[in-house]
Amino acid sequence: MIRTVGDGVGMAVRSLALPWFFGMRWMSAPEGPGGSKLPRPDFSLRLAAKVAADEFFLATEVVSMNLIAARERGRIQQEISEARDLYRERGWLARPSLYHRTPPPLRRVRRQQERAGGFAYEQLSFESGFVPHPGEPGRQRWIGYRPNRTAHARLLRHEGAERPWVVCIPGYRMGNATVDLTGFRAGWLHEELGLNVAIPVLPFHGPRRVGRRGGDGFLTGDFLDTVHAQTQAVWDTRRLIHWLRDEGAPAVALYGLSLGGYTAALVAALEAGLDCVVAGIPASCFVGLARANAPGLLLRAAERFGFDWNEVGELLRVVSPLAMPARVPWERRFMFAGVADRLAPPQQAHDLWVHWGRPRVQWYQGSHVSFFVEPDVQRLVREALDRTGVLAARSRHRPRRATVGSQAPRRPSLRPRQAL
Repeated sequence: MIRTVGDGVGMAVRSLALPWFFGMRWMSAPEGPGGSKLPRPDFSLRLAAKVAADEFFLATEVVSMNLIAARERGRIQQEISEARDLYRERGWLARPSLYHRTPPPLRRVRRQQERAGGFAYEQLSFESGFVPHPGEPGRQRWIGYRPNRTAHARLLRHEGAERPWVVCIPGYRMGNATVDLTGFRAGWLHEELGLNVAIPVLPFHGPRRVGRRGGDGFLTGDFLDTVHAQTQAVWDTRRLIHWLRDEGAPAVALYGLSLGGYTAALVAALEAGLDCVVAGIPASCFVGLARANAPGLLLRAAERFGFDWNEVGELLRVVSPLAMPARVPWERRFMFAGVADRLAPPQQAHDLWVHWGRPRVQWYQGSHVSFFVEPDVQRLVREALDRTGVLAARSRHRPRRATVGSQAPRRPSLRPRQAL
């Protein structure tokens, strides 16, 4: 969540941080504060290998992380203070849902046929239209991120009358078409379950990136950028959902992974009409995520440089799914999480589960990145789509309406070279 603060000490910090990954983190299994009742891992060599994959991913993040220059420290602290005052004055901290505006209808889209990973898909792009509120700190900087102004989504659509859609929100560092289509088992959702699939690209990811890698800037310590990135992720997802409904979708389900699970939960607090929401391996608190994942050395350094985690947490309240009640009915909420997740620790999923009123949840014996090979995950997703009537809606097609300002696309055929 936070990059180290300072000049000329990057390599030293990384060198000191690495032993922490292969020492302290392996000495204890993740568990909730105060002995909260979380499902416990059944340790085995198989589970250890899954955990190792999580740790390797996190270690690569530490080794390759960017640094916040000392000269930026004052600006970031000032932005946090000014934003908190503004949010409090406008009532957004007391009622965070008021911070989020309803996006206007999507009228003009661009379509292009693409291929990736054996999939033929339709690339949808449109002007996001999101800008921070007038007077918000960091507003002009955000407007200057030009590649991020254009929103993108990958679509797999069946021929003929409109079918139900599942909108799949990718996680942090995703955004590559092959990774996203494979990670969500898009072939299974589209061909076996017979659904249309839409995969939006998160701000700062894929073709929207503004740094070296997709995701740079979203969770790397410039906290107003984090607020605006998460707000735009919700805005763009809602615009896409509204557009699908205007196209005649008989049902819309939302399915998010990791950071996408966080985003799905936040959308569920603002959109009442969703037919189903699945939050997979979700994060639910960015500050808690930083405290769980960042080496203590870096956290203490950030505090010495003047970052108050309580103030940061208050700032992030406007984009917290734990600060708003879900508007999607209880029986339409579903979750899955790994009992040995080292990237979004089980406490994150547990907190969202409690906040959501303890809906149907599937805990699997695995880690964060192992979700893809867990049979329990696929069963849970199918169960959610079945129990909420999304699968049944396949037989209640309505004709698709033409989109204003766009041309009808040539339907892509879905023929993955490998079964997912």
